[in-house]
Amino acid sequence: MSVDQDKFKQILREKGLKVTTQRISILKVLSDCDDKHLTAEEIYELVKIDYPEIGLATVYRTIQLLLELKLIDSVQLGDGYVRYEFGHNDEGGKKHHHHHLVCLSCGKVVSFEDDLLEKLEEKIEEKTSFRVVDHDVKFYGYCKDCL
Repeated sequence: MSVDQDKFKQILREKGLKVTTQRISILKVLSDCDDKHLTAEEIYELVKIDYPEIGLATVYRTIQLLLELKLIDSVQLGDGYVRYEFGHNDEGGKKHHHHHLVCLSCGKVVSFEDDLLEKLEEKIEEKTSFRVVDHDVKFYGYCKDCL
């Protein structure tokens, strides 16, 4: 889901943020590697290829800021690491639900986009007056290569 740098700059300005090289480079890495679910350290290693002066602390601070602004998402896939991915929001800022398929053999993670649980969320609210605003679903099994 690669997005060009002009789009990143526009997003940052709309959020009232300064456009910095670090922010652009981190967003670009996450966008270019959208299928990889990177750790902060992996993001750091990729960013420092083009910007060797960047520090790991800067990457962590930028990730935290981008999380707070909902430009990126964090996900935990049961491997002990917090991983990050480019946000899955539509133009209006509404979050698109996507789920993760985790292979128990090779560890491959595949994102699967579909709002499968909308009806269930509606039923929960109807029966319990509890409004679900988000959910996180992971399916564990075996990818086609490991079957």
